Amino acid sequence: MADVAIIAGSASDEHIVEKAASVLSENGIDYDYEVISAHRNPDELDAYVKSSDAKIFICIAGLSAALPGVVASKTEKPVIGVPVSGTLGGIDALLSIVQMPKGVPVACVGIDNGANAAHIAIRILKL
Repeated sequence: MADVAIIAGSASDEHIVEKAASVLSENGIDYDYEVISAHRNPDELDAYVKSSDAKIFICIAGLSAALPGVVASKTEKPVIGVPVSGTLGGIDALLSIVQMPKGVPVACVGIDNGANAAHIAIRILKL
C-alpha cells in the first residue's frame, strides 16, 4: 500500500516527479507513480483514483493543468497540485490549479516544485 500517489499528466513531467519521489524516498514514505492524462485517459484516471488506497494524491500537470482538479472531484482525500512550467512559464498551469470551485479543494505549490508537494504530503501524513 502506498501512502502517496503521484500522478503526472505527461511522461515529459518526469523531472518534476523525480523531485517529489526523492523527498518521499528520503523520508521512508511509500508512493506509487502513474502517468495518466485527465484529457487523454479520463476513464483510466477515474479507475485509478477510485481504486487507489493512497492517503494523498500529488498531481503534476502543465498547460491547462486540469489533472489536480479532476482528481479532487473524484476523491475526498487531499490533493496537492504541482504546476509545470511550459510555454507561459507555468503561470497558466498555476492559475488552473489555484482557481478551483468551492467544494473541490486543491493545495498548490510553486511552479515545478515537486519537492514541496512531497513535504506537504509528509506533514499531512504526520497528523
